[in-house]
Amino acid sequence: MNELSKETSPYLLQHAHNPVFWKAWNDEALASAKAQQKLLIISVGYSACHWCHVMEHETFEDATAASVMNADFVCIKVDREERPDVDAVYMKAVQIMTGRGGWPLNVVALPDGRPVWGGTYFRKEEWMESLAHLAHMWQTEPGRMTEYADKLLEAVDALALPLNPTPEVPAALDPLVAKWKRSFDHEYGGMARAPKFMMPCNYRFLIAYATAKSDTALADFVDLTLTRMAWGGLFDTVGGGFSRYSVDMRWHVPHFEKMLYDNAQLVSLYAEAFRRTDSPLYREVIDKTLSFVSRELANGEGGFFSALDADSLNAAGKSEEGAFYTWTKPELEACLGAELPLFSQVFHLDDFGHWEHGQYVLIQNRPLSDIAAEAGLEESVLATRKSQWEQRLFEWRENRARPSLDDKTLTGWNALIIRGFADAFGATGVPSYAENAVRAGHFILSKLMSAEGSLWRTYKNGTSSVGGFLEDYAGTIDAFLALYTVSFDESWLHHAKALADETLDRFYDPASGFFSFRPLSGDVLVAGHYEIEDNVIPASNSIMADNLFRLGVYFVNPHYRKVATRMVAGIIPGIDYPSAFANWMRLELLSGEQVIELAIVGEGALEATRLLQSEWHPQLIIAASETASNLPFLNGRFVENRLQLYVCQNNTCGLPVDNLEDARAQWR
Repeated sequence: MNELSKETSPYLLQHAHNPVFWKAWNDEALASAKAQQKLLIISVGYSACHWCHVMEHETFEDATAASVMNADFVCIKVDREERPDVDAVYMKAVQIMTGRGGWPLNVVALPDGRPVWGGTYFRKEEWMESLAHLAHMWQTEPGRMTEYADKLLEAVDALALPLNPTPEVPAALDPLVAKWKRSFDHEYGGMARAPKFMMPCNYRFLIAYATAKSDTALADFVDLTLTRMAWGGLFDTVGGGFSRYSVDMRWHVPHFEKMLYDNAQLVSLYAEAFRRTDSPLYREVIDKTLSFVSRELANGEGGFFSALDADSLNAAGKSEEGAFYTWTKPELEACLGAELPLFSQVFHLDDFGHWEHGQYVLIQNRPLSDIAAEAGLEESVLATRKSQWEQRLFEWRENRARPSLDDKTLTGWNALIIRGFADAFGATGVPSYAENAVRAGHFILSKLMSAEGSLWRTYKNGTSSVGGFLEDYAGTIDAFLALYTVSFDESWLHHAKALADETLDRFYDPASGFFSFRPLSGDVLVAGHYEIEDNVIPASNSIMADNLFRLGVYFVNPHYRKVATRMVAGIIPGIDYPSAFANWMRLELLSGEQVIELAIVGEGALEATRLLQSEWHPQLIIAASETASNLPFLNGRFVENRLQLYVCQNNTCGLPVDNLEDARAQWR
């Protein structure tokens, strides 16, 4: 066993028995490379990564490859989910060198950590040849390698800077959206390319924009996308939850790993869509996804684990991607019997639904109403049968070997699922969703926050470790703001404000106007990192700007709003690729004249608020209390035995009204 046996990360522990002398990323490992003047191998991945497993089996478990690595290198394994800061810096370097990125991420660096070579997946022979060449060069031409490392690091540093910290041109969203529309897939939704990632923050912006601009064609496109995603094999209609992405254009065949962060954000997205449309399909997605999360990812203490692997053992006992989720016709016939023909009409046991080697990934291509009409059935009857089929398949599938579980609990990802449960409660009113959100909030307070008020990144086996990053702080503040909308317990706002002040103290860079991904004091990496671009998780800076804007409303704090406004103004004018800045664009849309600040106080305030929360009002920021409140936005507004609603913009309010219809008339 190597040194990774001392770690708690499932990904690192997977490599603990490799013949490679792996070390974890820590001061001792880095000091060892400097002391020996050996090159570093920095190999980054995560537990649910299919190609990470492939490279481990082909190369890192091979004694010959390991001997090459051990002889001339200090070898460090990194779990990108525990150390997203390390991953970000070296991913930038590989993208500069190769024009692409991904995982596994493999980098060779100088003893001080400056990268000089790298890529993603390598076959064993190519890997060994490359390492031998690099080791020889380090012995014979170290100056050449150092010179290249200096130039590469300059380029990495340049990418760390925000786009446009001193804007000189006004923001304009309309041309960006017009440009974006040209890449839409109008048959299956999403972008017209493969693979297809869900990118929830993209569709949250697009539907908010469509609502603000009364763009019905854009709203229809978003609904097409959400419908096709829910019908596709990407969504596990049998057990609930989404896989990470689709390898094809139809959302049919997924990369089968299931991540907490995807499912959390997709619940929020579908909750917004359900508010807007009251679609039974969207409600089904919400309920099934949260059932999956609660059943398979709950850690038993109120928090949630990170992921399920893509691979599991097939019937022959061999590891295979998707083995847990795919079906053969003989299996389905044995499970469903005479109902197989009707099942096949719904889920396409034909060329459309076939994946490979006689395996089918269940995909729907038409509304149930159309299929029911052709079969001479009422839609409700077919919907009931579909539910019964799924329950039988679920029970059948439970006898299969299960995918591996990544059982670490990450603060930032738990923050996302808190927001998901809270949004689902607002949309559906299901009490357990609110209870799960609050329980997870208390888990963060009790297990992932230090006595001094700082956040940890990860928790496992009763121990919290790794100091939190901006992703954790921004996400947790957003989660606490969401918990306020669940309970209107003002303690969550005060927790959010305390964390925001901590974040401003430790992460905010006044010179750039943005937040560093890592605390500005303490140990440093070879390059800085400001997370600006939205990805499968929105940029932590965009989440933080949104947090500060809302906290500025609740606490009537002009400094928060000023920082947030400067951040948005520093990004929007420099945008060229809109899908990478969707959360910023949403904030620009909903932080100006579009946003309505609504104070609801007095008798019946919570009932009125719940009604509004079940509706689609993306422009509303609501504070509510049935008693007198010291919250600055509510302070002095309460009158005994009376309901009062104050419609405000930029902390300037109209005269109070005593019913929702008059309030709606004011904000319209």
